[in-house]
Amino acid sequence: MTDTAMPASTSATSPAPVSSSTPVSSAAPVTSSAPVNTVLVANRGEIARRVFTTARRTGRGTAAVYSDADADAPHVREADAAVRLPGATPGETYLRGDLIVAAARAAGADAVHPGYGFLSENADFARAVVDAGLTWIGPPVEAIALMGSKVESKKRMAEAGVPVLEQLDPDEVTDDQLPVLVKASAGGGGRGMRVVRDLADLRPQIEAARAEAASAFGDPTVFCERYLETGRHIEVQVMADAHGTVLALGERECSIQRRHQKVVEEAPSPLVERIDGAGGDMRRRLFDAARLAASVIGYEGAGTVEFLADEQGRFYFLEMNTRLQVEHPVTELTTGIDLVEMQFRAAEGARFGEGEGSGKDTAARGHAIEVRLYAEDPALDWQPQSGTVHRFSVPGVTAEFAAPHADRGVRLDSGIEDGSAVGVHYDPMLAKVIAWAPDRGEAARILASALARARIHGLVTNRDLLVNVLRHPAFLAGETDTAFFDRHGLDALSAPLADAVAERVSALAAALAQAAANRAAATVVPGLPGGWRNVPSQPQRKDFRGARGTHEVDYRLTRDGLATGVVDGVGLVSAAPDRVVLTVDGLRREYAVARYGGGAAGDRVHVDSSSGPCAFEEVPRFVDPSDMQAAGSLLAPMPGTVIRLGAAVGDTVTVGQPVLWLEAMKMEHAIAAPADGVLTEVAVEAGTQVEVGAVLAVVSAADAAEGPDGDGSDGPRQSGEHA
Repeated sequence: MTDTAMPASTSATSPAPVSSSTPVSSAAPVTSSAPVNTVLVANRGEIARRVFTTARRTGRGTAAVYSDADADAPHVREADAAVRLPGATPGETYLRGDLIVAAARAAGADAVHPGYGFLSENADFARAVVDAGLTWIGPPVEAIALMGSKVESKKRMAEAGVPVLEQLDPDEVTDDQLPVLVKASAGGGGRGMRVVRDLADLRPQIEAARAEAASAFGDPTVFCERYLETGRHIEVQVMADAHGTVLALGERECSIQRRHQKVVEEAPSPLVERIDGAGGDMRRRLFDAARLAASVIGYEGAGTVEFLADEQGRFYFLEMNTRLQVEHPVTELTTGIDLVEMQFRAAEGARFGEGEGSGKDTAARGHAIEVRLYAEDPALDWQPQSGTVHRFSVPGVTAEFAAPHADRGVRLDSGIEDGSAVGVHYDPMLAKVIAWAPDRGEAARILASALARARIHGLVTNRDLLVNVLRHPAFLAGETDTAFFDRHGLDALSAPLADAVAERVSALAAALAQAAANRAAATVVPGLPGGWRNVPSQPQRKDFRGARGTHEVDYRLTRDGLATGVVDGVGLVSAAPDRVVLTVDGLRREYAVARYGGGAAGDRVHVDSSSGPCAFEEVPRFVDPSDMQAAGSLLAPMPGTVIRLGAAVGDTVTVGQPVLWLEAMKMEHAIAAPADGVLTEVAVEAGTQVEVGAVLAVVSAADAAEGPDGDGSDGPRQSGEHA
């Protein structure tokens, strides 16, 4: 791989049916007829690796760009050439169109693929690529510009006869129109979106949405529309050539979402299957509307037309994503079509045959389900996580970035590997795991099993939530709408896969593995079991903090075997530093144990078994006083940047009241008061960069804040005492 660097700065009714070969009605787009020989992917992570896979298979060269934070990322090593973009934040790197165009020239690329996110739907960037004499692997600039504005695109779709939801003026919203959804006109991914159910909240939510949209997309424009609490998110994959042919390659359902961002996606849609199975024609109407939407703007390449549908099969245009979607693998698995290859062909000016897929035979190719594996904690309001991925292994994977050849299997599209660092600058998605099978139930079962048995060490993820969703009776019955998490309870859905007893036994396995490791490293009588005594003695004791609390693990190894108060009916078969075999109520189970250094907070231990994965922090026996924090301290839950303060020293605050806001992983996160009291210390200001665990502020009880003299002072403090 060649590695070069860039300088730090350089300049409710259905539309009439539309044929898949409907002539383009807008101005002729700029189209390249030159072959794509070397493609630069203006993106990072798994989407860059996905494009590289097809490029290599079709004999094309590859070029990557990378920020300083991504210098060791897999996509950088896999490219034929990689160009450094100095800096770490998106604004310094992946959002710098000028640097990316220069990188393409430096790498000898003749084409640019934008991936998704970042500049993928930026008309100015597309124009710059074309003006530089490079092939743009995407739709015409005019189409990007029109569909990049949700306000203008809805007007155009309404004029063409595509059903749309009424757009509302934020200044004229009334009580009877609530709830409403505030949306950013540019961008997507749930950023810049707010649900408002009270008029008093409308103005502050609009301002917050504008700030988030400006940060994420560089455009603060927002608008409002009616919010359907239980809608179905249905989208149609389209592919168009430069000669007027528009193909509909099947629909997807992406209704299970968090913060308006998709989490579970599948093809075909359970809603469409149910309605059409009862004699309806929802799929035909969806395809007609999608082809019409693409045709009236002279579309080329891959695109997705998104709709919001109700249980009766009525649907309304939401937006058109003028790029490849994150969830495109489920369409590839159910159609057998490589969408990236079709993007290359469209960019080269190829003519699509009408037999290249109409989407009508989607169901005949089985069912595919994709989940997005995020570094986040759903139980803590989807709080993103950062750190090192010590191990990442998904069992049963039959293909990576491509369709399995068998009639069922697991596909993995990942941007990480063992040892990858997950920072705070980018979206917290780690990987996409996709299962394909002859029917929906089997696909869900295969995917849930692969996730449950995956070894994911180092970070908290949404893995348990995904497995619980895939196994939920409502999901298996096809009852998947945008209110799924609210209806079935986030607490229950995000519960650990290992129950309380399984977690206690796993903690015991962790203690036994550590004892085995200590004995293996011993220089005196190393063959004796850890903790062995030839006379009765006190039990060995270890404390581990897990998802269900702190476990006090006590045990003794006696002549009669393992004696422990952790749980009844446990017997020891064998113990090694990385593998413990126990019998629990007569059932033999194996526990794989991995330990990673955690510094002052204690080691982090991962225990994987058929009872469910468990992660623990070893609780140190003795705590350094300097590591202790004052009661009421607000600690940074993640590295990030303080963007604004909501209170000042001396202010009275109530539990749950936001004290400040952090920006991390392209999202805003409110840091709230842990209890009622007075803000007695603020250690940061707007713009401060903080690390995880840093003390941001201290909330003291009102009487403690006043001090013994009632003036907020408790007399002279000794040097070094915490203020």
